[in-house]
Amino acid sequence: MNFLRGVMGGQSAGPQHTEAETIQKLCDRVASSTLLDDRRNAVRALKSLSKKYRLEVGIQAMEHLIHVLQTDRSDSEIIGYALDTLFNIISNDEEDEVEENSTRQSEDLGSQFTEIFIKQQENVTLLLSLLEDFDFHVRWPGVKLLTSLLKHLGPQVQQIILVSPMGVSRLMDLLADSREVIRNDGVLLLQALTRSNGAIQKIVAFENAFERLLDIITEEGNSDGGIVVEDCLILLQNLLKNNNSNQNFFKEGSYIQRMKPWFEVGDENSGWSAQKVTNLHLMLQLIRVLVSPTNPPGATSSCQKAMFQCGLLQQLCTILMATGIPADILTETINTVSEVIRGCQVNQDYFASVNAPSNPPRPAIVVLLMSMVNERQPFVLRCAVLYCFQCFLYKNQKGQGEIVSTLLPSTIDATGNSVSAGQLLCGGLFSTDSLSNWCAAVALAHALQENATQKEQLLRVQLATSIGNPPVSLLQQCTNILSQGDKIDRRGSKIQTRVGLLMLLCTWLSNCPIAVTHFLHNPANVPFLTGQIAENLGEEEQLVQGLCALLLGISIYFNDNSLENYMKEKLKQLIEKRIGKENFVEKLGFISKHELYSRASQKPQPNFPSPEYMIFDHEFTKLVKELEGVITKAIYKSSEEDKKEEEEKKTLEQHDSIVGHYKNMIREQDLQLEELKQQISTLKCQNEQLQTAVTQQVSQIQQHKDQYNLLKVQLGKDNQHQSSHSDGAQMNGIQPEEIGRLRQEIEELKSNQELLRSQLAEKDSLIEKLKSSQTSPDTNEATASARDSEKIAELKQELATLKSQLNSKSVEITKLQTEKQELLHKTEAFAQSVPVSGESEAAIAAKTTDVEGRLSALLQETKELKNEIKALSEERASIKEQLDSSNSTIVILQNEKNQLEVNIKDSKKEQDDLLVLLADQDQKILSLKDKLKGLGHPEEEEDELESIDQDDEDDEDEDDDKSQGDN
Repeated sequence: MNFLRGVMGGQSAGPQHTEAETIQKLCDRVASSTLLDDRRNAVRALKSLSKKYRLEVGIQAMEHLIHVLQTDRSDSEIIGYALDTLFNIISNDEEDEVEENSTRQSEDLGSQFTEIFIKQQENVTLLLSLLEDFDFHVRWPGVKLLTSLLKHLGPQVQQIILVSPMGVSRLMDLLADSREVIRNDGVLLLQALTRSNGAIQKIVAFENAFERLLDIITEEGNSDGGIVVEDCLILLQNLLKNNNSNQNFFKEGSYIQRMKPWFEVGDENSGWSAQKVTNLHLMLQLIRVLVSPTNPPGATSSCQKAMFQCGLLQQLCTILMATGIPADILTETINTVSEVIRGCQVNQDYFASVNAPSNPPRPAIVVLLMSMVNERQPFVLRCAVLYCFQCFLYKNQKGQGEIVSTLLPSTIDATGNSVSAGQLLCGGLFSTDSLSNWCAAVALAHALQENATQKEQLLRVQLATSIGNPPVSLLQQCTNILSQGDKIDRRGSKIQTRVGLLMLLCTWLSNCPIAVTHFLHNPANVPFLTGQIAENLGEEEQLVQGLCALLLGISIYFNDNSLENYMKEKLKQLIEKRIGKENFVEKLGFISKHELYSRASQKPQPNFPSPEYMIFDHEFTKLVKELEGVITKAIYKSSEEDKKEEEEKKTLEQHDSIVGHYKNMIREQDLQLEELKQQISTLKCQNEQLQTAVTQQVSQIQQHKDQYNLLKVQLGKDNQHQSSHSDGAQMNGIQPEEIGRLRQEIEELKSNQELLRSQLAEKDSLIEKLKSSQTSPDTNEATASARDSEKIAELKQELATLKSQLNSKSVEITKLQTEKQELLHKTEAFAQSVPVSGESEAAIAAKTTDVEGRLSALLQETKELKNEIKALSEERASIKEQLDSSNSTIVILQNEKNQLEVNIKDSKKEQDDLLVLLADQDQKILSLKDKLKGLGHPEEEEDELESIDQDDEDDEDEDDDKSQGDN
């Protein structure tokens, strides 16, 4: 500050240039001083001068301040002073400026300085990087400066931030700042950043903005919160409005459910603060953004269903029927409920069931209609109720039928205790208030929109005009009031009542020839219309003339020629004589040329500044757009063209009937396809169950085989233990048994070999047959292709199972061979273990009895193993039968050319495998024979072997007798 005082002390030298010179000296000091303290003091002095001398500081110091941001980032204090100074230069928040001209100059000055600052895009990137600094004196002025830049030149700054790496993500961190000042200003910054930029809105939304903003609203107290809640709601509207991607993300993220607590109001609703009213208003607008009629229909429908499922619609209806709610909140709530139920059958049904808390309870629709036809209610509220009724009936034929049924004689309450919706509409239609006439007529027209059934039902309605006079139909009463014109003294617009009635009649008669016949049956209606159209009236009456022309044109276009005096051709001749075709078309065009027509055609909501502007209905503008062209063509058509058109209609109807017939056939075929698909799925399930059962059985068989192998191994160990304590005499007793077992196994291996050779021969013959049949012509291939493909698939499966079974058998053969080798080793061990000659006879006898006991146990186990071998041989026979059946099936499918080649290849592979397996078997048998020869038992004939076995048995018996005699 001493430096500032020294600089300011020289003001007496030149009073006119003192400020500029001081600022210049400060800028020089910032640029040239080497000491950080001097530069910091100079920037602080510029900050104090920047508010009062904004232009001078901005012109001379901006470049130096940007240089400070680039070079002195290590000192947060000087960075904070520089950011504050730049904010004072660019911002327009000046307390002293009151006059309008000075304010405009200030705005222009801020925009110019903003343009200078962002001319170098690196300056904005530098500012974004400074926001990463957590220091309060750097982050807060940086947030304010960037917000000011966005306010002046939003699109340009948005584009720079969008292309900056991680630019938007850095700004999203501000919402998580623990300091509320920075967090709140960060919300304002994101408001300016997301305004009218869909790309940035999507990035902000996917950076978890919805979660953070809803958390802030909850922390601040929902609708009871302060201005921070308002700022968050404005930011949410920026993110969701006209952004289908964000709306879908908001719905899919289950954020709609979190909006329900916003609308929980108590029983006492008096004394609401202005901030609470503002917050609730913004919350209701946020719901309307999600269900706006301008959104895609699918997105709107999904949001409507979510609001019903989470109870949000029920909460809004509670507010709707509560007492003490401010008028503007009640109006906005009615508009919100309207769009939540519009076109959604479930929501419309729920709204129809809502009752007002009165005694007796009345439906909410009736209570709202009472407000609509009451001229003492505010105009905005009456418009909201009309919009709610229109949305309730939009694409709701069930609701339309309920409304019309309240007018029919059979459903009217004879006691008169309750007022129905139809009675309220008729009362408003025939009251002396023109606005009530218009609202009731439009509401009744929506009950008939695109519903020919209700148009016919409404023809049954009878009205009692006065005591003693017969009742007249509702259609007749409407035309009577229309013909009276201005004779009845009404409050409000002169033409509003007639416009409303004409819109009702046009909607009623369109696409309903029966209603046209009833209308033409009154002989006064056509002369009245032609008289209105033919007159030359003022500008106000031109709209009525156009609507009369439209009604007459509808009477011609939808005429079924059931009345002889008012057939199509006669009515067209009447127009040509009384009005003229060109004049008629010109009067018809007055409707679409009216200044209020285009305004009403933009949005479904009847939003008018005053009752005088309430002329057209949105749905009626669609009807005019649809019928204006076809009526013009119908007027100029001749009778012959009409006949051709009728014939074309008949042919089209016939064509439609044919198309309908084919559609029904297609539906039936679709049903049959669905049934077949279900059958296929059930068969697949059954197949999977059978496969699982097969796998379980295979696993059980494998377990039994493993147990069998384990028992064999244990038996081999016991035999080895016994061989170490046996003598030569016992060896002579055991050896013949083992040799007989080896011979039996050799015989089994030979039989297996013969079986495999026979299978190989069958395969060779099959291959030869397939090769010979491959050259034969394929005559039945086209007719049996589907059946053959299924059989081929089954054969593939069977062939695969046979291969697996063959492999398992080969494994069993190898196991038997290993057992044979073990037995040979045992015989060798017996031959080598010769007892000592000097051993006593008592010891020999004890050993003999021990060995005999073990031998009997071994013989019992051997019998069990033989039984298991027999079971395996039976399984092998069943496998052989399956192989024979598969071969017979293959012979049936000899005409399939491509499959034959595949089968030939597979058969060749199997042949090679069998040859290899046979070669291995021969080699192993030869080796076993050699080993037997080595043991002193050469290969002999079966008779000799049997005699040797018998001799061995006799010797064995003699030895047993001797041992018993000794004992």
